[in-house]
Amino acid sequence: MGTLSWLEAIVIGGLQGVAELFPVSSLGHSVLIPAVIGGSWAQDLDVSSPESPYLAFVVGLHVATALALVVYFWRDWARIIRGLVTSIVRREVTEPDQRLGWLLVVSTIPVALAGLVLEHVFRVYLSRPQPTAAFLVVNGVLLLVGERLRQRSEARDPEPATVPLAQDPATVPLARVRADPGHGRAGRRAPAPATAEELADRRLAELPLGRAVLIGAAQIAALAPGISRSGSAMVAGLVKGLSHADAARFSFLLATPVILAAGLLKVGDLAGPLGDGIRPQILVGSLLSGVGAYVSVRYLTRYFETRSLRPFGIYCIVAGLACLAWFWLR
Repeated sequence: MGTLSWLEAIVIGGLQGVAELFPVSSLGHSVLIPAVIGGSWAQDLDVSSPESPYLAFVVGLHVATALALVVYFWRDWARIIRGLVTSIVRREVTEPDQRLGWLLVVSTIPVALAGLVLEHVFRVYLSRPQPTAAFLVVNGVLLLVGERLRQRSEARDPEPATVPLAQDPATVPLARVRADPGHGRAGRRAPAPATAEELADRRLAELPLGRAVLIGAAQIAALAPGISRSGSAMVAGLVKGLSHADAARFSFLLATPVILAAGLLKVGDLAGPLGDGIRPQILVGSLLSGVGAYVSVRYLTRYFETRSLRPFGIYCIVAGLACLAWFWLR
């Protein structure tokens, strides 16, 4: 039976948490880094091997990453789930949270089905260093092409000026409402101002169903190691007219149930023979993965308010080509 050293658990655990949400493919890095280092790393961390304890380790990392996303977005998920429940009970889809909840459910179906059918094939036959490095280059090209298409779309059809938030009744400050006796019904307290997250979700809730499903289905590409789940969803969102911030938010919300389900469906590997002898390393790696995911999503939600995918695209192309050259020359 293979082993998993503490150093391997610490490095890969921290890497998984950060890279899962950055548009650079966590699985791709988890394949390439051990292959570049070689030796025991390449043997212990071979995701394509059906008997490798690395599979049990990856299960723990995925569950920890998903839990970090749930913790970060817990207020949003509570609101969205409440909307789903009220939609089912009342048999209606009239509120933004209700519609966004159903959009997330329906948009997750394609990647869930593809994962059940194709995950084993992609992992066994494509999770090898050379194809993974090539897919990382493809991922970088897709990020740059997505940015280019977004720029052309903005040049052809500039976005209309946004309505000042103060004109939205839900965002009118309470002090202003009290000062204006004509605002709302007498004696009725005005609604609290909407948060930035609520406003973003209202915009996402207006996505046409077909467009939302296409963005969700774009995650199927991430079954190929080297292709980023968040990156593919973001590129699809940008091409379909979302801003960088809204595309990132939608991709993170979509990723939460997908990553959690991927981990929970294989939790038997963690509890079974593959986890024997390495559960302490799994615990430490998962803890680092969860912390890394929380920090990265906190950073990226702010990063994409003003910046683009371009730096990540350039990085993926350079890193992928460098790995291909290393494997060819070695």
